[in-house]
Amino acid sequence: METMFIEARSELGIIPPKKSLAQLPKHIGLFTTVQHVHKIDGLKNLLEESGKKVYLLKGTHSKHQGQAQGCDLFTLKPSKDIEAFLYIGTGEFHPKELLMLQKKPVYIYNPESKRFYQLDRKEIEQIERRKKGALLKFLSSTKIGVLITTKPGQQNFAAALKLKEKYPDKEFFLLIADTLDFASLENFPFIECYVNSACPRIGYDEHENIGKPVVNISDI
Repeated sequence: METMFIEARSELGIIPPKKSLAQLPKHIGLFTTVQHVHKIDGLKNLLEESGKKVYLLKGTHSKHQGQAQGCDLFTLKPSKDIEAFLYIGTGEFHPKELLMLQKKPVYIYNPESKRFYQLDRKEIEQIERRKKGALLKFLSSTKIGVLITTKPGQQNFAAALKLKEKYPDKEFFLLIADTLDFASLENFPFIECYVNSACPRIGYDEHENIGKPVVNISDI
């Protein structure tokens, strides 16, 4: 079956108020989602006209400069000169991930609500504490479930197979699906901890749905 991806475009304005832009430092990493990416150059030019240096972010799987896309943020190697990031879009999925990875201030402008604000570091600190607890549980566990997806861009089967070599004292159970159904994990009550080899955000966001500690394969 052939899969066709059709990009949608939003006609909402993406320019934050001038008083909001004035809060930003001189060196800015700028990114958005695909529905706003056709307008990102206009915002970049406006920022540069006000004396700021703007870096458009682009990940491995993204098609356009300035486009953020899921796991791409884990592949980014932004300039060390960047002092803060500005995200244009709804929700906080991408900016939270970036704050967690880059440890620099992240600002958000929501084109729908017209709200401009800085992401709270406290929410990320909670995720990091949970991550440390899951790592400790992984190290003390002997029966580990490995979550694997066959989705393009998220499939990490080769790395999952190497876990046994790296941790010969543990028993690994490979759980493979196209779309992971977390409720089905109740069928494996003997598993003490899970390793996630799919979308990295599963390890941070889905611990309640999975019901047991989850570590991302990149963290071990």
